[in-house]
Amino acid sequence: MIFFISGAELVFVFMVVLLVFGANRIPDIARTLAKGIQQVKTASRDFREEIEKSAEAQGLDTKELQKEVNDIKKELHEITGTVKRKR
Repeated sequence: MIFFISGAELVFVFMVVLLVFGANRIPDIARTLAKGIQQVKTASRDFREEIEKSAEAQGLDTKELQKEVNDIKKELHEITGTVKRKR
């Protein structure tokens, strides 16, 4: 189950897309979506690298900061773990 969508719902969505766009346009749409996703991944990676370079230029240790963030996340999870609703 992807994003709370069952198999039958995925088939229904695929059939609607097939009817609206036609079989010959679906590969073009898929390629365009893949290119868009790749561009977003590249941009986010470049953004992260630029932030890390800027932090290191300011004398901050990004690995130490990441360790501290992970420690805080772990502590928050331990505190709220019993409060969260089980799915």
